[in-house]
Amino acid sequence: MDGQHRIIMDETAIRRALTRIAHEIVEKNKGIDNCVLVGIRTRGIYLAQRIAEQIREIEGLPVEVKGIDIT
Repeated sequence: MDGQHRIIMDETAIRRALTRIAHEIVEKNKGIDNCVLVGIRTRGIYLAQRIAEQIREIEGLPVEVKGIDIT
């Protein structure tokens, strides 16, 4: 693209999407009992941690986050 960058999602859109994902996880799981988020190392773990933060804000309880190395 001739040195031009195309922004797919800005910071606000990413935050909004993560909040929506967190709400969907809580809704489909009917809470967070027995819930663990697993992120693929290395970048997926950061995404799982951000979703866990959103769920903590929604439910008031922490969610365990684990990482998995698929190599």
